[in-house]
Amino acid sequence: MSRETIVQFRARAAFFYQQAQQWISRVPVKARVILGLFLAAAVLMAVHTAISPKDASLHLKLQHGFHEAQVSLWVDGDLAFSGRVTGAAKKKFGIIPTDSLQGSLSQIIAVRSGQHEIRVKIEPADAAAQEDSIKGDFSSNAERDLLVSAHHSSLSLSWQGTSGTPLETSSSSTWLSRYAGSFFLTMVGSIMSAVAGYVLKELPARLRPASDSASNSVISKNG
Repeated sequence: MSRETIVQFRARAAFFYQQAQQWISRVPVKARVILGLFLAAAVLMAVHTAISPKDASLHLKLQHGFHEAQVSLWVDGDLAFSGRVTGAAKKKFGIIPTDSLQGSLSQIIAVRSGQHEIRVKIEPADAAAQEDSIKGDFSSNAERDLLVSAHHSSLSLSWQGTSGTPLETSSSSTWLSRYAGSFFLTMVGSIMSAVAGYVLKELPARLRPASDSASNSVISKNG
């Protein structure tokens, strides 16, 4: 980067900074407070989402009949796993090769507790792609098994069992994560309540002068 480019960049940055300062100076102090509270609530929600622990597990158990395929799994629209699988000729009685192929995959995927939509897509090298989805509830510190059967003409998803298998976790870390989550949610709720109360209190006062001035203008015209 040349020196002239750096100088121009600094000049533009200084210009935009001055413009931002002038715009902020024209904004009323109460409006700045409201904006600050909204930003604080948004930051707290983002932090809470980021630090929320993935305290449950999804055990993907795939059985397929392809020579080679790409497997992708999404949790609530977010890609959680992607990989390639291969299959080999299925043997009858364990020794006689057949024309059919078989392969398997076992993969543990960490998820957050609660209800999620799981979507699985299979893209074989020699067949059309298939995808399907299923919803399921995940308990905290538990594991659920998702059985996936994929063949050239079908793709099925099903849960194995009705409840998850408990996972060994530290009770202190579980308590800390729950406390932190409750603390953040309580703080965000307090901020949003304060903002809502301020708006309900100040909005009528803001609207009243405008309506009064409009009424006075109508009266003066009629007079």
